[in-house]
Amino acid sequence: MIKKLRDWMIDCANIMFDDSKSDIRSLPKAVRLQILIVLSFVWTTVFSLYVFSVTTFIWGWAGLVMAHVGLIIAVYITFKFFHKADKEKKSVFETGNFNPAKIFVVFFLIFFIFIFTKGIQVLTKTQSYSIKYDGPEKTTLQRIKDFVK
Repeated sequence: MIKKLRDWMIDCANIMFDDSKSDIRSLPKAVRLQILIVLSFVWTTVFSLYVFSVTTFIWGWAGLVMAHVGLIIAVYITFKFFHKADKEKKSVFETGNFNPAKIFVVFFLIFFIFIFTKGIQVLTKTQSYSIKYDGPEKTTLQRIKDFVK
């Protein structure tokens, strides 16, 4: 079961990021990344309009956009690192190759976690209004009886 899930995830990543299997392989890499980011903006906006209220829309939308962009970039970098590591078979600790891109990925993941937790905080907020509402003055049965009279 785990192997099937792993193979499915690799196939999905290959569709987007492998140059020989992607349907948009004829486009430059920068354009392909731009297409993925634009699609994430579109779907984030659709989801945010459906889920968030007016008062929490911008925070929820911003959190989701950052999460999508971060996820796309993180998956892309991870996929490339694994393919590179599969070809070279050397550990970064043996070579001492601590380049800025790898350090950036670590800091970006920390920032990504912060944005994601802010989005969760917005989603789990209990009340966005300061005016307390205790419900209707009459129960449903009382309103039905008043209507029937």
